[in-house]
Amino acid sequence: MSDELQETQWRARRDAHHARVDAWISPHLERRRRGIPHPVEDFLFTYYSYTPAALRSWHPGIGVALRGEGVSEFRGGSAYCVDGDSAHVDAELASTRRERVSWIRGLLVSTAGRSPVLGCFGLHEWAMVYRQRPDELRHPAYPLRLGSSGTDAVVESHRITCTHFDAFRFFAEPARSLNLVQPTRASQSVNDQPGCLHAAMDCYKWAFKLAPFTPSELVADCFELAREVRLVDMRAAPYDLRALGVEPIRIEAAEGKAVYVAYQRDFAARSGRLRERLVGICDTVLEAGHPTYA
Repeated sequence: MSDELQETQWRARRDAHHARVDAWISPHLERRRRGIPHPVEDFLFTYYSYTPAALRSWHPGIGVALRGEGVSEFRGGSAYCVDGDSAHVDAELASTRRERVSWIRGLLVSTAGRSPVLGCFGLHEWAMVYRQRPDELRHPAYPLRLGSSGTDAVVESHRITCTHFDAFRFFAEPARSLNLVQPTRASQSVNDQPGCLHAAMDCYKWAFKLAPFTPSELVADCFELAREVRLVDMRAAPYDLRALGVEPIRIEAAEGKAVYVAYQRDFAARSGRLRERLVGICDTVLEAGHPTYA
């Protein structure tokens, strides 16, 4: 093991993680109990497959040994090796997940290696509602700021340049041919780039896909950035969410475009640092799964 935590240390880290994520999880669970969806705050729990319970679970990450009588709580699952008063993430998992980890690493590296492409202005959300009836909208409880015709006019007067497949696949059918890029799942490693808000949010997906190798603090860091990105994503969307306290970024105007691009630059830099940390996790996992990996 490259690191070791005594029981007081790892319990403190675990408790701090619980307190941090509970601030995000508890309101979501309460809304779910009451049947009140929130198009901004609930997105990361409904779009991505990681459950609130999984996000709350704490893992030290690969290469960290936990010491103390309390490590018995890690016994019983397939992710840990527990021997007496010592526990650690099972390095044998690295061999079974090598192909997946290698693919994730490749995507992270290829994304990081590109220059940020700015100026899409969040028009993917507008393309999702282009020429749609009110009952076809993803968030029908909230009106379109500019109405249907005004929204369609914004789409038709701009270049649509969405590079992210998981945004493009939700385009309304009439808008798909308007996109200058036709991304596919197979071309994701070619198209994903640091200026894309969805690629920034996806750092969270790759962090939890790498669990339990990923320290839970890093998963939470990625989740925290993804929350900020989602808020900007919906501020720039065509919906009027002011009833939720979400002030619009009016990307149909020059001032709004400038605000959006500034956010893109910030998110590109911050997600870049997270990708670098995630690549480091991938390298550690690949080395553990195959000692000759370089």
